[in-house]
Amino acid sequence: MTWEDAERYLAKLEARGLASGTMGRYQTAMKQLYQVLPEDKMIRPDTLRAWREELLKNGYSRSGVNGIFSVCDSFLAFVEHRELQLGDRLPPDDTPQPELTRSEYQRLLQTAKILNNERDYLLVKVFATTGILVQELTEITVENVRTERFPVARQGMRRMVRVPACLREELLDYAGSQGITSGPIFVGREGKPLHRSRVSALIAQLSSEAHIPEAKGNPRCLQKLYRNALSAAEVNASLLVEQIMDRQLEQEQLSTGWKA
Repeated sequence: MTWEDAERYLAKLEARGLASGTMGRYQTAMKQLYQVLPEDKMIRPDTLRAWREELLKNGYSRSGVNGIFSVCDSFLAFVEHRELQLGDRLPPDDTPQPELTRSEYQRLLQTAKILNNERDYLLVKVFATTGILVQELTEITVENVRTERFPVARQGMRRMVRVPACLREELLDYAGSQGITSGPIFVGREGKPLHRSRVSALIAQLSSEAHIPEAKGNPRCLQKLYRNALSAAEVNASLLVEQIMDRQLEQEQLSTGWKA
């Protein structure tokens, strides 16, 4: 797969007159697919199924996953590689996954500050602003945070993680205060990276202190908050591009339009 293939596919959809919100979802799915592919950007017979299992493990809803792979299968038909399509769809979710609101997220941060618990404050912020998975938390190292963007790979799939400037400064300040000059930032007293179960327990405990429903007090809901914010930003960016283009065309119309 090349990004040029993706652009041709998206251009064809846009030419069909899809709504901007729908186009935003297609663009997001294509970016996700491209980012998770290995360095050679090859889609192999088991690529989509392995990625789907990974998404489900990390809290994506079945309907959301079906939406992503519907786009992927459509793209594969476009590039004439139907043999690589996933094909089957997951049955609907029995119950919807609870969603953490922005105000609840802010309450988690405020509670951690009141408790003077900088580590848990940063844990919450890392999941909600980078979308990183619990099993990838060891990649939040002093070295990676300093670079702003760094690659993570799981099951042969690679993507880039971006650490926002405000979080980067807080993480490096925290690491300095803890005497951590290299390696993972989130470690226990013995200096070893926090275990996944420990991370989940810490966030659950903070959620209880903040009076957040138990079903929302976990890394998965924080990651979903990140994904929702990212999708909304991409749709807004698409609308902004359209508005800029319209303004440019309007200005040109004033001087070169047929009735100008």
